[in-house]
Amino acid sequence: MKLHASREDYLETILVLQMKLGMVRSVDVARHMEVSKPSVCHAVAALRDGGFLTMDEDYILHLTDVGRKVAEKIYERHCFFTEQLIAAGVDPKIAEADACRMEHLISDESFQRLKEAAQKRF
Repeated sequence: MKLHASREDYLETILVLQMKLGMVRSVDVARHMEVSKPSVCHAVAALRDGGFLTMDEDYILHLTDVGRKVAEKIYERHCFFTEQLIAAGVDPKIAEADACRMEHLISDESFQRLKEAAQKRF
């Protein structure tokens, strides 16, 4: 199942919040992303139906193996682009916003080549 950028953002947010908080509920996602709770509920239902996450009886969200893989891929790209843009002199706030767009658009091949090129420079 191909995910749209917004669904990838939800998975990435859940991963980041899990690393930060240990457990994540829909309300945590809504606060972090600054979206409404109904928006999160809709996204969570779609991601659950797609096999990317589960919700337990305490309403805690858990990434499935597939969901975690997608989330980690997007988060890696986000961190890479943010770091590269800041290193190039871009204002950190702008770098964050631009990285968020770039992480969804680049192909796997191009991203791997950019990572390899960046590693060679250091």
